[in-house]
Amino acid sequence: MMRFQKKLTGFPWNGKHFFVRRSIAGLREALGSAVLQLRSRAATSRSALSQALGVAPSTGGLYVDMLIEAGYLSESGLHQGAMGRPKRTLALRPKAGWFAGVEFHAASLQAVRVDFAGEFAAPVEKALPPSADAATVVAAVAAVVQALAEEAHGPLLAIGVGAPGTVDPHGGVGREYRYIAQWRDVALVEVLRSRFSVPVSLEHNLRAVALAERWYGEGKELQDFVCLGLRSGFGAGIVAGGRTITGQHHTAGELGRWPWIAGPGDPPGELQDRLSAPAIYRRVKGLAADAAVPVDLRAAFAERVPRLTTKDSVSAVWQPVIGELARVVACLQFLLEPSAFFLHGPLTALGAEFCEAVARAAQDLGGGMATAPLVFKPSTLGAEAGALGAASLAMENWAPALK
Repeated sequence: MMRFQKKLTGFPWNGKHFFVRRSIAGLREALGSAVLQLRSRAATSRSALSQALGVAPSTGGLYVDMLIEAGYLSESGLHQGAMGRPKRTLALRPKAGWFAGVEFHAASLQAVRVDFAGEFAAPVEKALPPSADAATVVAAVAAVVQALAEEAHGPLLAIGVGAPGTVDPHGGVGREYRYIAQWRDVALVEVLRSRFSVPVSLEHNLRAVALAERWYGEGKELQDFVCLGLRSGFGAGIVAGGRTITGQHHTAGELGRWPWIAGPGDPPGELQDRLSAPAIYRRVKGLAADAAVPVDLRAAFAERVPRLTTKDSVSAVWQPVIGELARVVACLQFLLEPSAFFLHGPLTALGAEFCEAVARAAQDLGGGMATAPLVFKPSTLGAEAGALGAASLAMENWAPALK
């Protein structure tokens, strides 16, 4: 096969000439991968970066020089490892640009600004009106990105969005979501790309949450875990073998649509009719299925009214909820056998006590087949988890522009 060299132009290298034996697209991908390795702290030196990327030291050094000249990377000081020569430390420049992450469901919208080094600013949360339709939500997403830009350092580099229901990430379209009026085939990526002139990535909001766990939460060291989101609906973000599971038509994890019959005499329905956060609140409060719920369900659950336990045992009103959620967790444990389950949504306000009760019940349903204790815990991330994950999606998909 004939080898050839391409000269790159349009990248600010102070007049230096760089030649590489790969296409422009291949080089952009390689530089983007280098930034991800540096951002995750998997590599902090030229040699470590070359090893992480699986390239020769000379090639890794070339990537570093390119990123330094472009203003994305700095190299300073000397770090003495356990062995060998001292190494210079590489660090991303926080003010080189920023990423916007936005995630929403029927009740609220969260947004966060993440700098180029991966540090995030104070998140924004906005309640959505019960009557919000698709146009209202799209306008709210654009408005919150604009608001994030007002105090940002450097240019906006990319936007990530976590959307509920079924999505088409490749087409950039929100396909369907029953809890927002007229949410069907919404071209969200096209609208935002036209407004802000930057790359826009779209993903299901629970898969965005799983990305947040991988970058910022307790999933950093795990290859297999499940994020359960009990919010306006019920869904799961599944990571297996270090990769998020999407499915052929991007509907993997839509557990809320499972047909569900709780017990004898109960009408058929869907899982989310029983185990979404609003449904659980109504059940434990003894309210009608269509009764209004507090805007801030997290605060409502934090009050623990009625209480979760009574005299060291689960109260009768909570037992059905815990039992049904345990059935879901046990089934997923048999199917996927993840290292851990992370609870997301308003019920995290119930803390470890609630999750431990679910884990014990799920373990009992396993009939002793499990080889290790089932791990089910509330996420250490807050309500901004989905927005953080959306920003992580934007960071993962970003690569420097080359002309």
